[in-house]
Amino acid sequence: MTSSSANCFTKFSQSIEDYELPNRFTFPFYYQAHPLCLLAAEEVQQGLTAPHCWQHNFGLGDDPHLIIGKMFGVLLVQNKQGEIGYLAAFSGKLAEQNHIEGFVPPVFDLLAKDSFFLKQQSNIQQLNQQIELLEQSPELSRLKLLLEQQVSTRDKHIAQLRAEMIEQRKVRKEQRSVAQTSLSPRDFTVLQQELNQQSIADKLKLKAMSNEWDSKVTQAQQAYDAINSQVVSLKLQRKQDSAALQQEIFAQYQFLNQQGQSKNLQDIFSQTALRTPPAGAGECAAPKLLQYAFKHQLKPLAMAEFWWGASPKSEVRQHKQFYPACLGKCQPILAHMLAGMALDENPMLVNQAAGKTLEIIYQDEHMLVVNKPAEFLSVPGKDIEDSVYARIKSQFPQASGSLIVHRLDMSTSGLMVIALNSAAHKNLQRQFIQRKVKKSYVALVEGLVKEETGTINLPLRGDLYDRPRQLVCEQHGKAATTYWQVIQRNQDTQQTKLLLQPHTGRTHQLRVHCAHTLGLSMPIVGDDLYGKVAERLHLHAQCLALFHPVSKQWLEFETEAEF
Repeated sequence: MTSSSANCFTKFSQSIEDYELPNRFTFPFYYQAHPLCLLAAEEVQQGLTAPHCWQHNFGLGDDPHLIIGKMFGVLLVQNKQGEIGYLAAFSGKLAEQNHIEGFVPPVFDLLAKDSFFLKQQSNIQQLNQQIELLEQSPELSRLKLLLEQQVSTRDKHIAQLRAEMIEQRKVRKEQRSVAQTSLSPRDFTVLQQELNQQSIADKLKLKAMSNEWDSKVTQAQQAYDAINSQVVSLKLQRKQDSAALQQEIFAQYQFLNQQGQSKNLQDIFSQTALRTPPAGAGECAAPKLLQYAFKHQLKPLAMAEFWWGASPKSEVRQHKQFYPACLGKCQPILAHMLAGMALDENPMLVNQAAGKTLEIIYQDEHMLVVNKPAEFLSVPGKDIEDSVYARIKSQFPQASGSLIVHRLDMSTSGLMVIALNSAAHKNLQRQFIQRKVKKSYVALVEGLVKEETGTINLPLRGDLYDRPRQLVCEQHGKAATTYWQVIQRNQDTQQTKLLLQPHTGRTHQLRVHCAHTLGLSMPIVGDDLYGKVAERLHLHAQCLALFHPVSKQWLEFETEAEF
C-alpha cells in the first residue's frame, strides 16, 4: 500500500486484475461491501495495527482510559491515468488530529493555525472567563444574597400584617353583628364609622409597609443589577458571537459533486426538517472521501465504512463490522454529492413481501392471529403499501376500526394478533398496555452464551440522527427489560439459540439487548442494523397468549421458526 500526505490516492499492495469493477456506485445507506472495498479495508486495518507515530486508544488493549472507537471509510476510485486505487478516511478526529498520513484531510480544518475559528474561539473563551470571574465574585454573591434576604423579609412582614388584618376584619364583623341587636341605631352608626376608620387605617398601614419594603428591594435590585447586567451583556455577546461563528463555519464546509457544483452546510440543511446542520455534520468519513475525490478529479467507484475499536456506551458497534452512512447527518450531504451518479438500487424501495403468503392460524368474527413472514411490513411504509394491514384490509373489507393492535419489525417473523372491530381492538390493546399478553421469541445469536438464563435491563430511545437505529440511554431512554434462556448451543457454527421474553415492547428491544456490550454482546444472526447481513434476521415471534376480547377465554398460539 503506497500513498503520501500530499497524494492520498493509494494503490493496492496486490494485483487486482481478477476483480470486477462495480457498474454503479454504492447506495451508501444499505449495501454489501464490494470485494475491492473489502480488500482496501483490510489494508487500512493492517495499517491501523502496525506501529505509527500517533497514539489513539481504540479500546482494543488493556488501557481502560479515554477509549474512543472510530468509524473509518474507504472509497474505491479511478485516477485520470485509469489506475484503480482507494482513499481512506476517519470520522471526526483521530489522535486529536485532523491530518494523519494516509488519510484524506477534513473538508474544512477548524484547527488550522491560520483558521478564523481558533481566533474567534479564543475570543469566546475570553468572554467565558470574564463571565465566570464576575459570577464568582464575592461582591455579586453578597448583593445577590442581600436581594434574596430583602425579598424574603418583605414577603414575611407583609404576609404577617395581612394575617393580622384578616383577624381584625373578623373582630369587626363580629362587633357589627352583636351591635345590630344591642345598640340603638344612632350608637350603631357611630360604631360603624369607627370600624370603617380602623379598616382604612389597616389598609394605609399595609400600603406604607409595602412602599417601604419595595424601596428597600429596589435599592438591593439596582445594586445587584449594576454588576449582574455586565454578566447579562457578556452572555448576550457570547451568544451572538457563537451564532456568528457557527454560521461562518457552516459557510466554510463546501461540498462538491461530480458536476462541480458546490454547496455549503447551511444551504444543504436549510431544505431539511432540521433546518440547521447538526453537530458533527460534514465530519463523517463518507463526505470527506467524496470531497477529496471530486476535488482531485478522481472517479468514485464504490465505498464502504467500518468500525474499528470498542463500541460506544450508547450505540451498538462491532469491531471491523461494516455500516451504512448515517441518515441524519450524512443523507442530506450525500444527496447533493451523489447527484447525477448511477447508484445501486435502494433495497428499501423494493417490496420484499411480494410473492409471500400471510398465513392465518386463527380466525373468528372478532380477531385473527397471523404468522407474518420475515421482511414483511406490519403497516404500510413511506414507499411500500404492501403490509399485514393492507393484506388483511383487502381480505376482510368488512373489518371496522383499527386492525393493528401491535407490530413486529419488518425483518422479524412470527405471530401477530389482528382486531376485526373497534371493541376487539380496544380490549386487545388494553391487554398489551396492562402487560397481560404473553409473548416469547426465538433467536439465533452470534457466539456461545455462557450462562443458562438472565435478565437484561437497558433503557432505549431512538437515534435522532440515524433512525430507525436505537440507542441505550440512561437519561432519556424508556425502560426496557428482556428475559432470556438458552435453548441450544451449536459448537460447529458458534451460535446459540435463545428463548427471549420481552417484559416491555420497545422498538428493536430484543435486537439491541442481544447486540449491545451491556447486554449479551452477541448480535442476532442476520441483523443488518446491529450485526451482519444474512439471508434473513433470525428472530421469530414464536408464542403469543392472551384473553379473547369477547369470551375472555385464555388463548395460546405457537408457530415454529423456519431457522
